[in-house]
Amino acid sequence: MRSFWLMVALTILYLLWLLLHWLLLPAFFDLLPPLVGELIRLGEIGWLVTLVVVWGLFFWRRRAEGLAPMPEMDLAELYALNPADFEKYVGLLFRRKGYKVEVRGRTGDLGVDLMVTRPGGRQAIVQCKRYRHTVGSNVVRELYGTLIHEGVAHAFLVTTAEISPAAREWAAGKPITLIDGAALEAIVAALSVPPTSRTAR
Repeated sequence: MRSFWLMVALTILYLLWLLLHWLLLPAFFDLLPPLVGELIRLGEIGWLVTLVVVWGLFFWRRRAEGLAPMPEMDLAELYALNPADFEKYVGLLFRRKGYKVEVRGRTGDLGVDLMVTRPGGRQAIVQCKRYRHTVGSNVVRELYGTLIHEGVAHAFLVTTAEISPAAREWAAGKPITLIDGAALEAIVAALSVPPTSRTAR
């Protein structure tokens, strides 16, 4: 995300420069020596070409992240990931399902590991729990509170563990999707490249 905002800043700076050059102070630039004026025009063209190339690479990379083959992983392999890598892997699964994904997991994230957006524009939050022990209803209650706080339409709880009957009962009728370890493994298998395919490549 840091590189994205850097590109946004450079683009805004370029547009401000064009505004200054062509609309606010065109007479000043006309008074410059021809060589200086030519260098400025070449710089503007180079800046524009660089921005076009960098933005093109950025969108190509984001598209490739959603379409690139993913290695199939079982629950043991998923649990072996560190928390940050687990969040990124879950984010890739959502990208494969057509969501736009922003990874937000960090200290002070208030329980939001991923912010996902459907093609229609509706946003949802994702909480990733790389657990072995059963997820209880307290986790689902906290997630529901986070959903209300964030003002989004839906919430997903994705975990490598089992989800207790009490937690499922509490989530019933609420805009929350619970994905336990078994369901996660099935989703990974459906969206990933199986090991035989990886070997063949």
